[in-house]
Amino acid sequence: MKIRLIVGERVATATLYDNATARDFASLLPLSLTMTDYATIERVSDLPRKLSTQGAPEGMAPEAGELTHYAPWGNLAIFVKGRSWSRSLLPLGKVDEGLSILAQPGPYQLRIERTEP
Repeated sequence: MKIRLIVGERVATATLYDNATARDFASLLPLSLTMTDYATIERVSDLPRKLSTQGAPEGMAPEAGELTHYAPWGNLAIFVKGRSWSRSLLPLGKVDEGLSILAQPGPYQLRIERTEP
């Protein structure tokens, strides 16, 4: 599934992975979130609820541009730089275009919408 990530008038695009956690995330869309900086390498925001972890891996080593769900905190994390493997970090998708829009220092308002029904 393709999504739009909108910051002001600027738009980034991403593709959600085909897994239970990403499908559960898609069921929340559209979303309006306030993104803040975390450890300089990710932008994070709380989600309205924790997402499904059915069939999810134990963790992952995210690359720059990956959208993830940190299960213990129930938040969305968008990585602007890669990092080593982290337990309970679950893959949601990957930014196709516009990572620089999302990499700006927070806090900023982000709207996430589906681009297809």
